Amino acid sequence: MTVTPKPTGGVGMNPLANALSIILLIAIIGATYILYYGVNPLIFNALIGVIVGGALIGFGVHFVPVGGAPAAMGQAPGIATGVAMLAAGAGLAGLFGGAFAIASNLGLMTSIIAGGIGGALMMAITCMFVVLIYTYGMGIPSASGKVKVDPITGDSQTEYKSQGTEGHGLPFSSFVGGVIGGFLGGLGGTLIYYALLRVYELRLPALLGAGLLQAPAVVPVAVSLAGIFAIGIFLVNAVLAAYNITGTTEGFHDPKFARFPRAIVAALAASAVCGFVAILVAAM
Repeated sequence: MTVTPKPTGGVGMNPLANALSIILLIAIIGATYILYYGVNPLIFNALIGVIVGGALIGFGVHFVPVGGAPAAMGQAPGIATGVAMLAAGAGLAGLFGGAFAIASNLGLMTSIIAGGIGGALMMAITCMFVVLIYTYGMGIPSASGKVKVDPITGDSQTEYKSQGTEGHGLPFSSFVGGVIGGFLGGLGGTLIYYALLRVYELRLPALLGAGLLQAPAVVPVAVSLAGIFAIGIFLVNAVLAAYNITGTTEGFHDPKFARFPRAIVAALAASAVCGFVAILVAAM
């Protein structure tokens, strides 16, 4: 018996919704350019960094294999939790790694790559223990319900899949997709944190009335504020992607992966709004 995936629906882009999102995105970018580029280009560049970081998060979440409650019962492949929770875990792990690199003044590229590695490591460790639990704890093999052969290894899946299920365990491609998703999420989260931190370090001393000698005392406030907004913006984009996926997904070989353009458009607009608010806190 072969379980054929039902049509996921909604893969197509909504022209009106996309147009409104793009108009909002352009309006916020334009307003920020007019208000702040002449004052300090760093503020405008920070908004662009937040928007790019949000798009990376929205795209990366679609790689993460999520099985929810069905996975816990061995009736669907993936990790037995929700999309937003799993993506947030990877993103926060990446954000911590990137923050340590930023604090060590290792530069933008090194910092965001460190953040990506942190997110990828979190997902790799999670996926490894998930495979161990499925295999040795539940006694089930890893088998996809969406493809007949693993797109990376070429291993056949059909004969290992139990009847009445959509697959089970964590196929190799789902494992790899989870690591890729964690890497992209860590990149995006760290980029958002880095962009906001530079703005807060620049603007908060004057905003709080700190003199030249008192400026270093404002750094912890800048770090905390950038971290709060980075985590918040990450969760916004993770939830948007979760609504776009709607339920379980095996990763990049799942038919639902084709929905990612909608999530990217939504992430661009949402990140622009959130980034503009985050910048206004210190750039008023």
